[in-house]
Amino acid sequence: MTPKSLAAVALVALLATLLAATTALGKLPPPSEEARAQAAAAAAKAEWSKRVAAYELCREQDRVAAAYFAHARQEHKAVKPAVATPPCVSPGPYVAQAKTPSPSPSPTPAPAKK
Repeated sequence: MTPKSLAAVALVALLATLLAATTALGKLPPPSEEARAQAAAAAAKAEWSKRVAAYELCREQDRVAAAYFAHARQEHKAVKPAVATPPCVSPGPYVAQAKTPSPSPSPTPAPAKK
């Protein structure tokens, strides 16, 4: 075999493998209710973690600004007044959302016969 034909065979094999992989992924079953609930809980916890990180960053920025202004006052330097910013708001402790039981499907009554 020549190098060109060998490369062509390898390319065809790669394309066939990719085609088989994509069709296999398309046939995966939808996630269960439990898996969806776990994903929602993980997303809620991640959102809370981002809020905690933002709160901690805000407090640290306030601490650094206060130290800067204190040092500038000690050095008798003229500094512009601090820019007014909203206060840091704590997100509070993480509270997991209560699991709500999924309602069981109630049988529909049969229509009344005349």
